[in-house]
Amino acid sequence: MLACEAAGGDPIAALPSAAAVEFVHNFSLLHDEIQDHDRVRHHRPTVWTIWGEAQAINAGDALLALARLAVLRVEPGDGNDASALDSAQALDELTLEMVEGQVMDLEFEDTFDVDVTAYLTMVEKKTGALFDCSMRLGALAAGAGQDVADRLGRSGRLMGLAFQIRDDMLGIWGVETRTGKEVAADIRRRKKTLPIVYALSLSDEVVGRRVRDGYSAEVVSEQGVSDILSSLDGISAQQYCAELASEKRDESLVELKNSGLSGNAADELSDVVNFLLERDY
Repeated sequence: MLACEAAGGDPIAALPSAAAVEFVHNFSLLHDEIQDHDRVRHHRPTVWTIWGEAQAINAGDALLALARLAVLRVEPGDGNDASALDSAQALDELTLEMVEGQVMDLEFEDTFDVDVTAYLTMVEKKTGALFDCSMRLGALAAGAGQDVADRLGRSGRLMGLAFQIRDDMLGIWGVETRTGKEVAADIRRRKKTLPIVYALSLSDEVVGRRVRDGYSAEVVSEQGVSDILSSLDGISAQQYCAELASEKRDESLVELKNSGLSGNAADELSDVVNFLLERDY
């Protein structure tokens, strides 16, 4: 809705698109929770733990169908009679890219042969595509030109990368009272997030061995968690991730600036980008 307003449209015009993105997001979460066997999200039991995996899959499928029905309610903008069709196509293409990212993420679980470039490609698809979709659909709902939609989409994609890198940091170094998860939660779950991938990509044999040993066990021991955290500190993994997140944030802001938008909504979009990197641990 902010993207729509910043592109010169009435933010209400973007409501169908906003609902569609939210439906797609929640569809992905329902399926992701089954795939990752997550039992809790935001301090509440996940859907599959209450109604079973089969019904959770059905619920996710229904949300995806609702997303398509919602986006088709987009009203044509000025001189843009195909806005609903364009929005539906963008939604489908970027949802497909998001699913591709999830496929890559699951494949990474079964190998230690993952470098930073491959990981960022996966994140760009799994997380960046949905941010891209949100910003792009806002521009389309405003009846903005394709160039503006493309630039806002790229800004959103980079914003998604910054957001995910920051989220990866919180999954290891986040404070439980703020994140709702215990410290090093992602290590305990053996998730190969950016700090772990960064450690595995270095030539340091000690660091690599500690990560591999800890993640090779069915359950990461407390000693294993401690060893991995110590190794990450030794290679300044937290600083590396923070700098990379800031880099992607700055690139997102450049794309936003080059979109030629102005006004309070454009300023608020910049504030959103900055906010994603200002959350406390």
